[in-house]
Amino acid sequence: MKLKDLLSSVEYTIVQGTDDTEVCDVIYDSRKVVGGCTFVCIKGYATDGHKYAADAVEKGASSLVVTDDVDVPENVNIIKVADARAALSAMSAAYFRYPAKELTTVAVTGTKGKTTTVAMIRSILECAGIKAGTIGTLGIIIDNNIFKTNNTTPESYEIQQAMRKMVNMGCKAVVMEVSSIGLKQHRTDNILFDYAVFTNFSHDHIGDSEHKDMEEYLQCKALLFKQCKLALVNIDDENCDALLKNSTCDKETYGFSENADLVGYGDSLIARAGYIGVHFSTKGIKELSVDVAIPGRFSAYNALAAISVCRHFGVSDEDILKGLDTVKVKGRVETYPVPGNYTLLIDYAHNAVSMENVLTTLREYKPTRLITMFGAGGNRPKSRRYEMGEVSGRLSDLSVITEDNSRFEDVNDIIADIKVGIDKTGGKYVIVPNRVDAIRYCIENAQDGDIIVLAGKGHEDYQEIKGVKYHLDEREVIADIIKAM
Repeated sequence: MKLKDLLSSVEYTIVQGTDDTEVCDVIYDSRKVVGGCTFVCIKGYATDGHKYAADAVEKGASSLVVTDDVDVPENVNIIKVADARAALSAMSAAYFRYPAKELTTVAVTGTKGKTTTVAMIRSILECAGIKAGTIGTLGIIIDNNIFKTNNTTPESYEIQQAMRKMVNMGCKAVVMEVSSIGLKQHRTDNILFDYAVFTNFSHDHIGDSEHKDMEEYLQCKALLFKQCKLALVNIDDENCDALLKNSTCDKETYGFSENADLVGYGDSLIARAGYIGVHFSTKGIKELSVDVAIPGRFSAYNALAAISVCRHFGVSDEDILKGLDTVKVKGRVETYPVPGNYTLLIDYAHNAVSMENVLTTLREYKPTRLITMFGAGGNRPKSRRYEMGEVSGRLSDLSVITEDNSRFEDVNDIIADIKVGIDKTGGKYVIVPNRVDAIRYCIENAQDGDIIVLAGKGHEDYQEIKGVKYHLDEREVIADIIKAM
């Protein structure tokens, strides 16, 4: 493809060379440069791609896209743009032949609930026979294939590449988590989303590498509603009006408010062995009686969002109900089937805030005992360990303290720090340093009506010890233990 074709929607200046040259690929990571590619010099929080321009040329890059001056040989084409990230997004879309135009595109943004809402939408669509790929915290998922990513919303090149792969594999839709940082950094530019969902907004992501304040955080999220056709928003969130103030799309609302287009009501908790979730009904533009296989009243909001989207795909009510009743989100209060009369969950909670949210939610189900197995990461602030110990000691009937990515620290030192927090509460605990043994302890000692949470790993499939990542998927461990029993 010609460089000028890649830049067809970008304003640019030719500093040296020509734009009438063939390009084999668009690269922004100098470690991946190949001969004949264009290297885009983007500026990150920790480094600046311009520093690697000369190195990229040495490796064979024939063209550079820059915002600053660079010193490279005269035979290298240099294109100057106002914003390299925006240019990368436009070039990536062109390079992969605009795959978004061949898919129905759904974006989900919000402080919480993105991962779960994406999973719910996909579950409903696939029950209806509509093949959908997803992009988000769990990676890029197509069929049962998971391709790991570094960010909730990957760089624009990875997004466009993933969508082209989805088209090639027969997907009809893509559902992606769109973070405020992703919007700020132009990662989803050049996609006009068919549907954009807003879940909620609360304090998060404030800091040097993210947003300077809450106002910027909100305004970055608001960018999504200038690049979509229809917004589906949580009317109960107090920031809803501010978020949509300068939007350019049509709008529909969902929530428990009577003013919503899709109204939820009558929510209640469901608890039986191996299944904990929430029930609610809807009225307004859709009348349903819904069971959701994910615990917590907040799951009703995520389900309302999913219903709001999926009804536009023309799916049946039966597909909506089945999709929500069978949905699983890997590593997010994920139920694992067990032969006993208790419930076993796998969850990613790995700090005090997330642990408190999960355990508080599960206490509402009034288990015989709430048992929490967890550890804490090595080479991380000790305060995190104290806080996690205190939360589990306060909210669990029994804490099983074990390892979790001890990295370069001794697991027993980490456990000693966790104990400091638990001892403040007087909560009961046992110590089982090996994580596999700890899971076995929980299963072998389970009682009728217990809810057991294996916290910390979630979707991760490794255990990091002394700089080495060893394979450890808790689902496989559980299966092996149950089989042995």
